[in-house]
Amino acid sequence: MAAAAVDNAMEVVPALAEEAAPEVAGLSCLVNLPGEVLEYILCCGSLTAADIGRVSSTCRRLRELCQSSGKVWKEQFRVRWPSLMKHYSPTDYVNWLEEYKVRQKAGLEARKIVASFSKRFFSEHVPCNGFSDIENLEGPEIFFEDELVCILNMEGRKALTWKYYAKKILYYLRQQKILNNLKAFLQQPDDYESYLEGAVYIDQYCNPLSDISLKDIQAQIDSIVELVCKTLRGINSRHPSLAFKAGESSMIMEIELQSQVLDAMNYVLYDQLKFKGNRMDYYNALNLYMHQVLIRRTGIPISMSLLYLTIARQLGVPLEPVNFPSHFLLRWCQGAEGATLDIFDYIYIDAFGKGKQLTVKECEYLIGQHVTAALYGVVNVKKVLQRMVGNLLSLGKREGIDQSYQLLRDSLDLYLAMYPDQVQLLLLQARLYFHLGIWPEKVLDILQHIQTLDPGQHGAVGYLVQHTLEHIERKKEEVGVEVKLRSDEKHRDVCYSIGLIMKHKRYGYNCVIYGWDPTCMMGHEWIRNMNVHSLPHGHHQPFYNVLVEDGSCRYAAQENLEYNVEPQEISHPDVGRYFSEFTGTHYIPNAELEIRYPEDLEFVYETVQNIYSAKKENIDE
Repeated sequence: MAAAAVDNAMEVVPALAEEAAPEVAGLSCLVNLPGEVLEYILCCGSLTAADIGRVSSTCRRLRELCQSSGKVWKEQFRVRWPSLMKHYSPTDYVNWLEEYKVRQKAGLEARKIVASFSKRFFSEHVPCNGFSDIENLEGPEIFFEDELVCILNMEGRKALTWKYYAKKILYYLRQQKILNNLKAFLQQPDDYESYLEGAVYIDQYCNPLSDISLKDIQAQIDSIVELVCKTLRGINSRHPSLAFKAGESSMIMEIELQSQVLDAMNYVLYDQLKFKGNRMDYYNALNLYMHQVLIRRTGIPISMSLLYLTIARQLGVPLEPVNFPSHFLLRWCQGAEGATLDIFDYIYIDAFGKGKQLTVKECEYLIGQHVTAALYGVVNVKKVLQRMVGNLLSLGKREGIDQSYQLLRDSLDLYLAMYPDQVQLLLLQARLYFHLGIWPEKVLDILQHIQTLDPGQHGAVGYLVQHTLEHIERKKEEVGVEVKLRSDEKHRDVCYSIGLIMKHKRYGYNCVIYGWDPTCMMGHEWIRNMNVHSLPHGHHQPFYNVLVEDGSCRYAAQENLEYNVEPQEISHPDVGRYFSEFTGTHYIPNAELEIRYPEDLEFVYETVQNIYSAKKENIDE
């Protein structure tokens, strides 16, 4: 392999090779070539790390060319893990061979841990202390994250279980890092007013698997500022904002000059770029994420205001955020510098309403009520972020189909990072974890903290403590895995099997089966609420646990399901928890699910073959 790579490289640089050694060709003259030619050959991309190791052991010249801090090992590292190169400065001394070894070891350790998660946590959600294996590993955290990303980027229809747990681990690691950064940000003095930076932390925390950075978002805003400057140049070619340099915090004092900036901003944002308030889909979390506001060019009052505020300040207009009830606003001072001001000395800007400028009375008309003067006051970064997170919290409480309540969990984490002693939110967090049946030890810790903060919550705390302890005891008493054999007489009526792609006859949704019972195992209340008795076979028929394409999990009667003769992948977040691969016709259960349904896989193959044989016959006919 190494020889072939050398031959290929020699073909690419024939002129250099002939100039260096015209009388000899091939490997025998390798060491006589100039150093830059040898480096080119060794960095050609066809050689593996093992090849480089063998080459460097042949003679002193090649060993010197393959020195650990040189170009050859740097190229090996770059080709293998390109996304990591952004973490290195061109001026830094790096032992690339050692970096390669450390990254390789981190990758092996990360894969070992990911592979262990399914066996350890198949029957329950991954607990908050389930990530201690990764946290305790030696080596740079970015190496472990990079390996997890590599797993997520593996071929789409395979390694689904690995991807499922790699995603959970990566989600957790990034959120912990972002939360620590947010807490440090909030510790800075009140005069540190980077509203955009705080908003980006919230965006990153709720979307930890997306590539979101303050630098990228600022770059997009800078491009908008450039368009505003272009428009402003047409209004006033000598406007002082045009002379501002990036990163400057200069302010313009003349109201007329400020007004020219705002006019140019309104034209660029609302007329040219078509930004607008999202009235049609107001209650969508995407409206609060700054990267999505820039992509979709829409948002709600607070996110639109932060964008507007950031652009205005970069151009020298000192707008301020106003935590106005029901509709976040910005205020623009019209009074003389140094004078005592009241609420009537400001113009109020509605960024959600295309930058419309409002008086105090018009602000009250906007929300349909009179408010006190205090509500027209400026607020600091922490109060702005509190309102943003409060909006996300409200949206999280509205979640219906997402049974993981991820948005609610994330927004609670963010709110409690800012206000860790909010008793009602701590109680909501404890109830949420209790409802989901996850992290009972965490629930007890939260309840103990609540009891310390407010002994008056003893009733609610005591109830949850009692039932959480009972849950922990039940888990201890649970025996081995229940195994369901299709060959058992009591399962003779079960027609379908795990892994099959099905269609609901009544509601039309597509789904995949991940479990079944010979009869309905739900309680009487559920049977009554779901009107199961109205079915021809009632609850005395097999019922199936299914993952639905809309992200929900359901329990469906056999008579309501039918084979999907045109199967497709089911886009459900928990598919990888149960299945290792999608074949194009069905899902293959992972080791843990197959233990519980050991005879289903063979039945799936037989069923799929029969379905498609019948389909082919119909087509031929």
